[in-house]
Amino acid sequence: AIEGKNVYILLNKPVGYVTTAKDQFGRKTVLDLIDGVKERVYPVGRLDYDTEGLLLLTNDGELTYKLTHPKHRIEKTYIAHIDGIPNEEEMKRFREGLEIEDYVTSRAEIEIIKRKGKDSVVKIVIGEGRNRQVRKMCACIGHEVKKLKRIKEGEIELGDVKCGQWRFLSDEEVERIRKDKKILF
Repeated sequence: AIEGKNVYILLNKPVGYVTTAKDQFGRKTVLDLIDGVKERVYPVGRLDYDTEGLLLLTNDGELTYKLTHPKHRIEKTYIAHIDGIPNEEEMKRFREGLEIEDYVTSRAEIEIIKRKGKDSVVKIVIGEGRNRQVRKMCACIGHEVKKLKRIKEGEIELGDVKCGQWRFLSDEEVERIRKDKKILF
């Protein structure tokens, strides 16, 4: 029984929303932002309550599996406003893998985009997406995250979708996710 068509949505999640369908504490969920879509869509993976940016939602289980299963390692790109300015040694440690709690992070990228007084804005690319990982990695090298935004996941970019707004993915974007070689290990 086919219940409508597959729907693919790109949302620019604001801070203060949870990426679950329901929240036990009655907080706003990302589904509160998706209006006018009759199909039931679900967030693909998660984005922390206090993180904004790109979040995909769909009712396509196969695609969700492809995007979230650990063996598929999709690159996720973030822009972070951090406390202080990391030095070369700290960035080298960040790139090579950090010991956080009970695991060591995979290789990652970090580059300083600009300095803001005593702070800096960095671009970070990771291939895993464990709970609060970017924040934990930055804290591990001594630079707390003040603001965090995901701008890219695999081949899909946030672009100019405003905070709290969403759009449907184009057929071409959906096709790019399906064909994305980086995620087929």
